[in-house]
Amino acid sequence: MTLLPFAATLAAVLGLAVGSFLNVVIYRVPRQESIVKPGSHCPACDVPIKGRHNVPLASYLVLRGRCHSCRSRISPRYPLVEGGTAILFAAITLRFGLTPVLPAYLYLAAIGVALAGIDLDGARLPDSIVLPSYVVGVLLLLPAGATQTGLRAPLLALAGMAALLVLFLALAAAYPSGLSFGEVKLAGLIGLYLGWLSWSALFITAIGSLVLAAATGLTVVATRNASRYVAVPLASCLIGAGVLSLFLAAPLSGWYAALLTT
Repeated sequence: MTLLPFAATLAAVLGLAVGSFLNVVIYRVPRQESIVKPGSHCPACDVPIKGRHNVPLASYLVLRGRCHSCRSRISPRYPLVEGGTAILFAAITLRFGLTPVLPAYLYLAAIGVALAGIDLDGARLPDSIVLPSYVVGVLLLLPAGATQTGLRAPLLALAGMAALLVLFLALAAAYPSGLSFGEVKLAGLIGLYLGWLSWSALFITAIGSLVLAAATGLTVVATRNASRYVAVPLASCLIGAGVLSLFLAAPLSGWYAALLTT
């Protein structure tokens, strides 16, 4: 137990580094650019960013949100992605502890941040991230499955994947202009992870994503005086609901079970 806060701190540091890399992924992958070459550079003046100016979160604060070379403003999204990933990594470490399943959910958090950023930019969800993540997810969950007796968790994971795939495929067929097949494939991936945990986590994810999408659409219509047909970042809502269910599913299930027995 005493190691857990230290592990969460290390996870946060790792999250800062991973978040810095995710910023590259969010910017380059939709543009079909290499995430390896060239190195980080300012999108305004194209000058390569020096190592001391590329320290996650700290460099943004020291440079006051501006490029060291041309003084153009740096998007606040960069520190938000880095800081958000660090917080998620620490929270997930505290949630799952030092267990075999931890790497799988840290990976889910990382690709969730990347895909949410791409979705909020208005780009299509890239198959180059979503499809390989099915394989990576299974491989990362296998060690956790090996420590358990029986096939309950793996079967729940497969059932969860199928359930969200079918649900979002039906929604895509009913509302093709509002739901893409990229979001359907993402739903199956999230169903794999959340199904592994419990049916309640899966249920919260499914319902929560639709509630968040509806609330987002109504907010946009109300604040921007837009028409009732607005583009809603449904992938981001699905990811957000999935992350929330990691932390809310167990206490909500316990509360509901206690309510039934009173």
